[in-house]
Amino acid sequence: MPDPGYLITAVATAVAVTWALRALPFAALAPLRSSPLVAYLNTAMPVGVMLILTVYTLRTFNPQMPDRAWPTALALAVTVALHLWRRNVLLSILGGTAVHVALASTLFAH
Repeated sequence: MPDPGYLITAVATAVAVTWALRALPFAALAPLRSSPLVAYLNTAMPVGVMLILTVYTLRTFNPQMPDRAWPTALALAVTVALHLWRRNVLLSILGGTAVHVALASTLFAH
């Protein structure tokens, strides 16, 4: 059986490391809240995320494979329609993803 002092030191070290790892992000983010760079990223990143998701989705798009092309095309149309209708990035991304997953796993499943 290990020495009780060793066990107490090990548990105290684990507690200190866990607490520090949980507190560190909050301490690092506090000065960034008033940063002009963060304000810019807040406005520019939703469009960037949607662009990256679009390119990632369309990188394997092949019209000669209808069982894979239709879910992608329909999900892209739903994403664009939702975004034009509501101007909500989160709704557009989640809606398009849900449509793609539903179509690819049910109607167009292999």
